[in-house]
Amino acid sequence: MQRMIPEPDPIQLALQIKAWGKELGFQAVGIAGVDMPQAEVRLLEWLAAGRHGEMDYMARHGTKRARPAELVPGTLRVISARIDYQPPKARDSWDVLNDPTQAFISRYALGRDYHKLMRNRLQKLAGRITQAIGPFQHRAFTDSAPVMEVELAQLAGLGWRGKHTLLLQREHGSWFFLGELYTDLALPVDAHADKHCGTCQACIDICPTRAIVAPYQVDARRCISYLTIELKGSIPVELRPLMGNRIYGCDDCQLVCPWNKFAQPTLEADFHPRHGLDNVALIDLFNWSETEFDARLAGSAIRRIGHEQWLRNIAVALGNAPPSSGIIRALQTKRDHPSSLVREHVAWALERHGVVG
Repeated sequence: MQRMIPEPDPIQLALQIKAWGKELGFQAVGIAGVDMPQAEVRLLEWLAAGRHGEMDYMARHGTKRARPAELVPGTLRVISARIDYQPPKARDSWDVLNDPTQAFISRYALGRDYHKLMRNRLQKLAGRITQAIGPFQHRAFTDSAPVMEVELAQLAGLGWRGKHTLLLQREHGSWFFLGELYTDLALPVDAHADKHCGTCQACIDICPTRAIVAPYQVDARRCISYLTIELKGSIPVELRPLMGNRIYGCDDCQLVCPWNKFAQPTLEADFHPRHGLDNVALIDLFNWSETEFDARLAGSAIRRIGHEQWLRNIAVALGNAPPSSGIIRALQTKRDHPSSLVREHVAWALERHGVVG
């Protein structure tokens, strides 16, 4: 049964929700409907092509991603919100990428894990709504369930899907997190944002592994973010040299996007770099013990990949770095690592530097 919203009326309530969202620290809030038939078709085609790689959960949840009312029965609208995360004092990304002895970590992961902050902020927004109208059905998400975040944000008028498949906004670029409140509130929906990529394909041209196989189409199996974060096993040998010094994620498609000249630095101290991760040598990170890894990355999104995968990624980067006695010594300390995954990638890196056997 459709919910009857008391005073203020739905239009007024929608305006208040957006105002409350900004008071709570969101940079923008929009409201989307729940019908996404075209997005569902694209999703099924992507899955059928196997472009999700080993992300079995993408297929396991099936069409629930494109059908919010199936994921959370009773959902009528989705409140979509965004928070900027670009760290204001981080070392310049291109400087890091152009120094192969340094470790490049995606800007979103330099600070604290965004999941908890976003969910807490969304729950506070739900609390404001409850104070105004009484209890209502809601559930908060942020990159934590079968939710098509970019599609919903696009429907909510927060921006358009760029050719790299990320959300873009004319005044704010793409350096932001997205979160959603699924609700049973019959609110007015916002107008879709127009696309403004035009003929530009800078993101396609810059991709180190050619993961953007066509405009608006990404093959995750080639994406460095997938390879360093989602892939749990061996990184394909042919892709390793293309990864450079990127050990956790990849920002190239965002760094080159013209719209990001308008991006704003984050207002959230939690997203500022921690432990010098914006400016750190590969060897230093490779020398972290598992205990150090767990302690220093407590509260970070990076910690979830685990120490073994961390070493795997850095071994590849060290294999791509210019040969030096320090790099070879660091790699040799892990030749007999208990993990066969680490040993394999260390052996590859040493062979790149002419050390075999």
